[in-house]
Amino acid sequence: MHLSQKQTTQDKNWIKAIFILPFNVVVVIPALILFFSEQKVELKFNLLSAFGALSFGIGLALVVCTVMLFKNLGKGSLAPWNPPTKLVLQGPYLYVRNPMISGVGGMLLGEVILFLNDDLAFWLLIFCLANALYIPYSEEPGSLKRFGKDYEQYLKNVPRWIPRLTPWKK
Repeated sequence: MHLSQKQTTQDKNWIKAIFILPFNVVVVIPALILFFSEQKVELKFNLLSAFGALSFGIGLALVVCTVMLFKNLGKGSLAPWNPPTKLVLQGPYLYVRNPMISGVGGMLLGEVILFLNDDLAFWLLIFCLANALYIPYSEEPGSLKRFGKDYEQYLKNVPRWIPRLTPWKK
């Protein structure tokens, strides 16, 4: 396969992964939840909604940053069917092992706060529980097989959910 064809295929896989995973989790499913919710959907602008917007914005920035790190340094995507082939040990990954999931969670929390909707809060809970099971039982063992001792050392030094105060130095 020609280099530009290979790059085009990688870009398509990367874009597909973004639309299948975070876009559905943060946009499609919440929109459907709000559409079918029996609660009145109302967006008010006040201090609380500013906090929701801030949470969403920080989460979005974290997702964009980590997805770009996976693409450019990890040579893969956020999707389990196209994981990074190189261990990414830069940026937010030096503080916490799952900043991408934290970013998506921040976006979902922002939506919960913006819309004050119980059904969205339940969706956030499902998202958190699913990742609390998937990451230690599937993602981390797979990464350990792909990256070996480097990842094992990373596991020992960088927490899964609560960020370190200082960046980890390998």
